[in-house]
Formats: sequence, C-alpha cells, structure tokens
Amino acid sequence: MSNTNNPTWIHVPEDSDFPIQNIPFGIFKTAHLKPRIGTRIGDTVLDLTVLHKNDFFKAWSLDPSVFENSYLNAFISQGKSITNAIRNQIIQLFSEDAVERTLLQNLEGLTYAADEVEMLLPVQIGDYTDFYSSIEHATNVGKMFRDPNNALLPNWRHIPVGYHGRASSIVVSGTAIHRPKGQILPKDAEQPIFSQSRLMDFELEMGYIIGKTTALGSSVSVEKASEYVFGMCIFNDLTARDIQKWEYVPLGPFLGKNFGSVISPWIVTMEALETFKINGPKQEPEVLPYLQFEGAQNFDIQLEVYMQPQGAQPSRICQSNHKYLYWNIPQQLAHHTVNGCNINVGDLYASGTISGPDESSFGSLLELSWSGQKELKLQDGNTRKFIEDYDTVIMKAYAEANGIRIGFGSCNTQILPAL
Repeated sequence: MSNTNNPTWIHVPEDSDFPIQNIPFGIFKTAHLKPRIGTRIGDTVLDLTVLHKNDFFKAWSLDPSVFENSYLNAFISQGKSITNAIRNQIIQLFSEDAVERTLLQNLEGLTYAADEVEMLLPVQIGDYTDFYSSIEHATNVGKMFRDPNNALLPNWRHIPVGYHGRASSIVVSGTAIHRPKGQILPKDAEQPIFSQSRLMDFELEMGYIIGKTTALGSSVSVEKASEYVFGMCIFNDLTARDIQKWEYVPLGPFLGKNFGSVISPWIVTMEALETFKINGPKQEPEVLPYLQFEGAQNFDIQLEVYMQPQGAQPSRICQSNHKYLYWNIPQQLAHHTVNGCNINVGDLYASGTISGPDESSFGSLLELSWSGQKELKLQDGNTRKFIEDYDTVIMKAYAEANGIRIGFGSCNTQILPAL
C-alpha cells in the first residue's frame, strides 16, 4: 500500500514507513554533530535543534538542551500537551502548502539523508519489564515443555504475567550481540556444563515507552493508562533457550535473557497509531475489575521477521500481528502499578513474544522449529533450527489503513561468536 494521502514537500518513497502522518522521534548524530533529537519524513531526517534555534518552537519556551540531547527523556518529560503540539507543528511546517516552505528549504543543517546519520538508543531506560501476553505463544511453550492438555498455567488468564529484566543490555538496532555463555544441561545428562549457548533464539515483540512519572504507592488505572504511554518501538528479546531452560525454575528468566535485547531507533507516538486500534481476543474468564476496559485497545500492526545468513539474502520466516496480544497495553500498565510500583519517564515495557494462530505467525524459532524438531528452509537453500553465528535477524512493523502506512523502520542485529 502506498501513502496516497501524503501532502508534504519532502519526497516520500512509495511504501515508506515514514509519511508526514507519522513523525516519530529518535536520537541521531553525524561525524560533525553531537547527539540530538530528530524526526523522519520519507528518507529524510530532520534536525529539531535547527528548528528550535530558528524559533519554530518558540511558543513553548523550551531550553535548547531538550533537543540537543543524547536521549528523548527530557523531551518526553515536557508532557503530551507539548510533545503533541510540536509534532503537529512539524506536520504543518512540512505540509505541501506550508507558508514557511521556502525558508525551510534553505535552512542550513536542517535535513540529512537517513543513510548518512547514525541512529542511537532513543531513550535512557531506567527500568525494563517484559510481559508474556500472547496466548498463542504461551500455549505453544506450555505444550512443548509441560502438559499439552493443560498448556497454560492457572494464573495466565487472570493476570498479565511479566518479569523485571535488565535495562543496561538493551541496545539500538544495528548493534551486534555476542553469543552468550552459561550453564546448560545437555540432553540425558544429570549434571550441567559451562558452555556457550547452542540454542540462540529471537522473540518478536513490541515495546512501549513511559511518558509520565508516578509516585511510589500510587497506581495507574486502565482508563488513564494511555496518558502514561508516549510511543512504541520494535523489540527483539534475544533468548538463549538452553541457558533459560536450566535456570528458569523457580524464579524465571535470568542469564538466558539479559545478555542483549534490541530496539528500533524511532519511537512512533501513540497519536500516530490511534487510527489503527482494533479489538483484541475475548478474555475468558472475565478479568477482575481493575483489569476491565472499554473500547478497542489492541493495534493492527503487521509484524515480520527475516533471517539473513552471512552473505545471503534475507528470508522472511514469520508474519504476525500486534492484534493477537491477549493482554493489551492498558492492562499491562494497570497490573504493573496496581501494587504501588512507581514508574518513570523512559521506562520500557515489552509485550512478550507475539505469536499468531498459525505456524507462519509464530514469533520465535523455538515455536517455528518446534523446539528443534523441524528445520526452516531459507530461500538461499540454508536451513535453520536456531540462530547460527553471523546470522542477522531483521524485524519490521507497520500499520496500514485508508491509504496510509505508519511504520517503525527495522530492528536488526547480528549474532557474533561468543567472546
């Protein structure tokens, strides 16, 4: 689908993730520029510090450090009344009939080709929580490792299950990750060994960024949750399945998860995604009152995963959708804070693996290979059960409706040998 309703004087290629209706936010730098906030239209990155210095944002009296900054946190902290107004101002400035068009076209340092800038980690992540919100994924895992007739644990349909992860090892797309090492229990062995992981996997997820701070002891209701979410990104929750399998009982993920997770560099605002809301799966049994919600709270966001062996072309191995999530974002945030846990601007929450109802929509190699029992055939003749050294995993996400495509770019990482 092309972006047919695309009234901007900046060239936007057909099927671009970044029409003028998107206006995501990220952090970029060049060889001659320190990190700063940018946005993207088509293949053009716009330097917001230049717009600020030339008084295009003067209505909000913001300090220059909000824009010339290594992270989005200070910008997000201004609140949605300001960040949304700035986003709308950018849309107006770069619309086809903008009165400022000639001035902006001649403004030095305003625009850069997307392939000429380096994208950085967009937010300073203080805390990170990973949920387990896809019923298809949870069911598949339960079938493989527990009782196929009772795949879901008794609490799964009652609470959005999650765990607190490691924020320090979350990196931006394009960062390579070394294969981790740890304890594993080989098949039929009685004692563990120390080894590099032999079963490296990806998990296809979406993340969302918190935009408001709460006090310790307070909570965020389902009804108010949208006020606290700034935007979304793609999230690859890399997993060492063999390390995870040995360690996860009784306290859950640890070394099998915290060696590296990858996010896409552009944060797409919730306002850009509002028209793509859709109803999620029916929740049975009825959830407790603090988790009950009204209206459509899932998003119709197409998700894709590609596997690219070194020197080969990428092969698409998964097509899923954010709409499959059983537990939606407001429910996740309401549950996370119902006990009084405080949240901060820049906190990152991930959805958990998003798997769909059929095999082609399974969001991990664990499911696609059914724990290594099947091989995936790639278009170049290679086969995979799990990630091999020098493989690159590429994730993409985009929403389409009424001639408009709002996308997230891509989330890429190459797996390198263990150090």
